[in-house]
Amino acid sequence: MSTKNIDLIYFNAGGGHRASALALEKSIAQSGLPWQVRLVNLTDVLDPQGTVRKYTFSPEDYYNARLARGLTIGLRHELKLLQGALRLLHPTLLKILKLHWLRTEPDLVVSLIPNFNRSLFESLTATLPGVPYVTLLTDLADFPPHFWMEQGQDQHLICGSEHAVQQALQAGFAAEKVHATSGMIIRPDFYTEPVGFDRTASLQAMGFDPQRPVGVVMFGGHGSRSMLAIAERLPDVQLIFMCGHNAKLATKLRALPTTAPRHVMGFTSAVAEVMRLGDFFIGKPGPGSLSEALHLGLPVIVTRNAWTMPQERYNTDWVRENGFGLVLPSFRGIEAALPAFLDDLAASRARVAAYHNRAVFEVPQILQGILHSAEQVQLDAQSLMGASTPRLFENGR
Repeated sequence: MSTKNIDLIYFNAGGGHRASALALEKSIAQSGLPWQVRLVNLTDVLDPQGTVRKYTFSPEDYYNARLARGLTIGLRHELKLLQGALRLLHPTLLKILKLHWLRTEPDLVVSLIPNFNRSLFESLTATLPGVPYVTLLTDLADFPPHFWMEQGQDQHLICGSEHAVQQALQAGFAAEKVHATSGMIIRPDFYTEPVGFDRTASLQAMGFDPQRPVGVVMFGGHGSRSMLAIAERLPDVQLIFMCGHNAKLATKLRALPTTAPRHVMGFTSAVAEVMRLGDFFIGKPGPGSLSEALHLGLPVIVTRNAWTMPQERYNTDWVRENGFGLVLPSFRGIEAALPAFLDDLAASRARVAAYHNRAVFEVPQILQGILHSAEQVQLDAQSLMGASTPRLFENGR
């Protein structure tokens, strides 16, 4: 059996797309499938010399800086402008991407990014017909429209919620090409407790009282100014703040007064281990961090307001509908809402414990089935062509 080249398309805006790609890469490696997984940053494909980033700005860096500063209001309108711009640039994108596919010749393409799937799919099918294309949603819903799902395209969709599945079917995608998983992709290490892990001892070493609730506060890889508001309003609550790459934010948090034990940390790759120390989670309603917290049994506290990114709005409905935690209009009211939340913590944890997400292990099996079906179609076509050849000569040709 020959090794198949599987391309995972991502970019670094927000960090969640790359994290999902890395998690899937690791899961495929652990599954033992005879595949060569290639991580492909779309930014490097479209701007290989870094010209746009050098003489203007990096869209990824701009987006991540806005997240870190909490400047997310108005993103819904900006996303519409981006989609319009991509449609104008569609012919140019097709030209660049066709050359990329000819040069790299993948056997299967999996996109973990929104907005670009029309250009990616059309360029692939025009260049390498028969190579399957899969859009793997890293959000719980397709919003705003056509963020993930481009209508009128014969591609596969992998959806991590029943809501997204129904959106795909209503958009006209064939049922046999809409694949459901039990949730969002998270890293495989969230499924295995570290050898020798002792929660009580770890909490005590950090100065916490293991008999009192501990909250884990995280806002992605670049943190958020909202963490300062949370720290100021909850000085008597045991909290772990994960600031990612935002060293200035970590410094400010350490300087704030507190009457309860508090631990502020910068970037760590051991997110799963830190989350295992918590009893509940506070953060933005991103699909990745929500899924990680819920998988480890942590009810969540998030907000929904004008600053909530459009692609994350449905996530707050999902939290409410399933009883997975608390959705506030603002963290400015968290001190008033927290006592009732903690009183109901045991019941919330029971509801969360009933949610079982195995998506990172389900997706390789789905991809294997898609690839097998595509190969079978090619074999059938070759067989049909071979069978028709003698008939041509029988007819005197």
